[in-house]
Amino acid sequence: MEQPPVRALLGAGLLADLGPQGRPWSATSSVRTVYRADAPFMLKLSLGVRITNSVRVNLAKELARGVEVHRLLAAGLGDELAARFPWFAIVRDPAWLTVRTGEDRAESGFEVVLRENPYPAGTGTDATVVAALCHPGPGGGPSRLAAVVRRYLAVAADPLLWLYGARGIALEAHQQNSVVELAGGWPAGFRYRDNQGYYFKASAADRLRRRLPGLSQASDTVCDDGVADERFGYYLAVNHLFGIVGTLGRDGVADERDLLADLAAHLAAWARAHPPVPPLVATLLDSPRLRVKANLRTRLDDMDELVGPLARQSVYVEVANPLAGLGGPP
Repeated sequence: MEQPPVRALLGAGLLADLGPQGRPWSATSSVRTVYRADAPFMLKLSLGVRITNSVRVNLAKELARGVEVHRLLAAGLGDELAARFPWFAIVRDPAWLTVRTGEDRAESGFEVVLRENPYPAGTGTDATVVAALCHPGPGGGPSRLAAVVRRYLAVAADPLLWLYGARGIALEAHQQNSVVELAGGWPAGFRYRDNQGYYFKASAADRLRRRLPGLSQASDTVCDDGVADERFGYYLAVNHLFGIVGTLGRDGVADERDLLADLAAHLAAWARAHPPVPPLVATLLDSPRLRVKANLRTRLDDMDELVGPLARQSVYVEVANPLAGLGGPP
């Protein structure tokens, strides 16, 4: 309301402030995405404050990216995923709305993503974002994850690995973007959400364009294979799976070394069943060092992860790889 272009639209009668309207919406763990049980879509709103390392506004390329992935899934990839992994789905962002202010900027601040609502009234699904599962319980007690350890890798990791290895699509599947569905207290389904976090590997771009001509023209999603490997390796392995291992170790469910050995064995078995072995899986199993995102360094350097080329949006450093040599030959 304080921006001159918005005031000009209001003064010209081209924009009207109607004040609060309609029924209330509820907050979600996605912070700026709101939910209503009877609505077919959730609303992902722009929020002009810095959360983690970025000012959380909906960028034009992210709006295009969400629609592009929706169309890619509609072009056959969604059916292929559902046939192979019926418990896995990507929460789609098929449309968006905004107000054009007439400025040269690609965004006005009014950008709203229409995100499909996978949990309307009556579904009764027990769905929890993985970051909440790993958070200590009330009063510092055990996390919910301590009771739902079985089947997790097959439900959560295998579909992500298949998309990456077979179709060249890496998802930014950190804990905050990952929702696990429970049935009878055990992992039964998984949904990925976030129109920011897609990476199309350059080596797979031509194959993806055969499904969806014009891929990445507006979304700027194709990147070097090495960048996709680095990002996917960090978000899935280090942030997501290593984080779960740490949670289970903290809660005394199992020794972290045993859990890491189980994870390495699962990755090695997956690689043997899906030749040729993707470079990232080989790196996770064999490399003595891994590239990981340094969030504090990124913040201290005042870098915004949503600005600039994918390869230079955040600071990455190397750490010792706890999986090295544990899984045997892939």
